[in-house]
Amino acid sequence: MSYEPVVGHEAEASDEFATRLKVYEGQRAAVARAGRDPVNAPMIRHWCEAMGDTNPAYSGPDAVAPPTMLQAWTMSGLSGHMRGTHAYDELLGLLDEAGYTSVVATDCEQEYLRPLRPGDEITFDSVIESVSARKTTKLGTGYFVTTRMEIRVGTDLAGTHRFRILKYAPRRREAGRETGREGEPDRRKKPSRPRPVVNRDNAAFWEGIQRHTLLIQRCTGCGTLRHPWLPGCNACGGLDWDSVEASGEGTVYSYVVMHHPPFPAFDPPYAVGLIELAEGVRMIGNVVGVPYDKVRIGLPVRLEFQEYGLEHGLQERDGGLVLPVWRAQEAQQIQEVVA
Repeated sequence: MSYEPVVGHEAEASDEFATRLKVYEGQRAAVARAGRDPVNAPMIRHWCEAMGDTNPAYSGPDAVAPPTMLQAWTMSGLSGHMRGTHAYDELLGLLDEAGYTSVVATDCEQEYLRPLRPGDEITFDSVIESVSARKTTKLGTGYFVTTRMEIRVGTDLAGTHRFRILKYAPRRREAGRETGREGEPDRRKKPSRPRPVVNRDNAAFWEGIQRHTLLIQRCTGCGTLRHPWLPGCNACGGLDWDSVEASGEGTVYSYVVMHHPPFPAFDPPYAVGLIELAEGVRMIGNVVGVPYDKVRIGLPVRLEFQEYGLEHGLQERDGGLVLPVWRAQEAQQIQEVVA
């Protein structure tokens, strides 16, 4: 996200409002709440099936819950939404009144301190950890609000969950931007495609993509392949890994067709597939080379690398972007026969 400075009287008003928001830091967002259900085997099983996680630690008489389920035990479900404290509701209401009516979740951080087991009953508290200074992003101007939740079993702290949202006022289009001369639609350059989030765990994957190489992470302890890239092995818990290059062959395991919401950098409708690679792991990518309504489960595909914004020999460091996509092989075979 890009940030822009605030100057003059607008800056003074912003500083005064930011001071009012800062008062809420340290106040409670949730107090002594109990999980709707105890930690239980059916929910663990459903989670593991959905994630494709076959770690034996999550089944059997001595099973533990996957650590990444931490937030799941605090959720109240669609019919039992729990409101925040007066302070948290007041903070969000203050932002709404000031015009920051939209909200988007930006990121979360979790820390695991104690394994959760079937039968554990959890309680949790949440605090408003911080409210940022006013930021101007591509979505609009607003404030980042961070809450920190502590999840406990009895008096034992099981983990923490830090959750951050952006409360913002959507950007308004400048006058004349939507039409060109004589009322014709503006054909200005399409906005750049969003970049993937690169962190210390997946940096090697994206470095490979930049070299037009699809790398699969492999545990050096048990040899299990995994995707997406993670700091540890789901099968044996090992932390050491290397990588192998994928063959580029795969099939569509599942897919969705994106129609809405329309994003300026994309051209809906388009198909996004969950691709099962020949090596056995699955990854998400656009399916190309065939109309979106012709994509189907089991469709054979092959890896390609698509470059975005690479003009006049620009490289990634100059603003270009390389992404893996999956070309339908049936369509390619038909084209070769016709040719």
